[in-house]
Amino acid sequence: MTQKTGRDATRARLGAAGAAVTVATLVTNALAYVVPVLGARRLSAADLGALATVLALAAIAAVPGYGLQIAVAAHRARWGGGDSARLGLRTAVLTAAVTLAAAPVLTMALRLPVALTLLLAATTFATVLGGRWLGELQGDQRFLRLAVSMAVLATGRYSGLVVGLVLGLEPAFCLLLAALTGLLALPLLARLARPAAAGRAAAGPVAGAMVPNGVPGVLGARQVMTACGATLAMLTISYADLILARQLLPGSTSGAYAVGAVLTKGALWAPQVVTLLVLPRLARGDRRARLTALVLILACGAILVAASTVGGELAFRLAGGADYLHMAGLAPLFAATGALYAVVFMLVNDRVATAARWPAAPLWLTTFGLAASAALVAPRSVTGVLCCALAAAAVATVTMTLLTFRPARR
Repeated sequence: MTQKTGRDATRARLGAAGAAVTVATLVTNALAYVVPVLGARRLSAADLGALATVLALAAIAAVPGYGLQIAVAAHRARWGGGDSARLGLRTAVLTAAVTLAAAPVLTMALRLPVALTLLLAATTFATVLGGRWLGELQGDQRFLRLAVSMAVLATGRYSGLVVGLVLGLEPAFCLLLAALTGLLALPLLARLARPAAAGRAAAGPVAGAMVPNGVPGVLGARQVMTACGATLAMLTISYADLILARQLLPGSTSGAYAVGAVLTKGALWAPQVVTLLVLPRLARGDRRARLTALVLILACGAILVAASTVGGELAFRLAGGADYLHMAGLAPLFAATGALYAVVFMLVNDRVATAARWPAAPLWLTTFGLAASAALVAPRSVTGVLCCALAAAAVATVTMTLLTFRPARR
């Protein structure tokens, strides 16, 4: 009875944590969505294009922040500590320095105002450094505080832009406000993570979490680089079909593909809360947690594919409007592609968390295969590119599954 009560309590805590993280993710996505909507109404076409380009660059520059979060979370879950403060600061400073050094090139190549590219470094510093505290909270399984911290970081990242656009300011002033609000969010993130960080550091390594020579792992640049490479590979493969459609298809057709890709991204990101919650257990080699997460993600994907099969017209009406209803029959294929990538992302995170070698290599190889097949073999149509994307997602899923579940070498 006591054991059953304990399990029920654990499930209740995980359910509450999942709901909180889901809400935080919705807040983040909502704030990110508000910016282009306001920009389209407050800025000229030229200013909107410049701001949108800088925001795209900011998303790319934020990849080290995600890598830092994964590396810190996996290390703390497995070993119970690590010098994340110095590593986080070094990662943020290095990323901001690279962004600053690239500012002249970005200014000329993308025809951007120099003020925007310079301010990009400041916003990048705040976003990347925030990954340290998110990783500490995730690794310590303090998920409610993690959800609050995610909302705080998103608010700091986007609220300055929203306020600037509402006030009718130029893009440079909007980005300056975003840099200020992003930096102001950092002390609050540190405060939210402090109790968990102190308690975890005192606890020491997790029992049984030792490498073969019995020495605890060291949190360093290698782990962050590995996680960054995996994050970049996941983003690249999930956006590759959209880029290929833009390159290979006529403008109107590529636009239609972009509408369908909304369904792909929805099926991809909908179950990501499962990956976030299970990562600390994956780092400890919890096979049962891995299998449970896989079942949940597959179930979510199956539900979304079934829903898109039944309500394909509604899905495209919501995603792009009545002009795209003729693509309703392709809705299950778009959703299935995203659902498979959701599985891939969880398995890649598992390999990163367990310190597997070259965890993202299969994704890069699959991306190259997708590009080659779409450019050289597939028909130049929405269906042609989509089938290549679906095949690539299936290949990546099978490959990552085999690598993850293969018997360990003795």
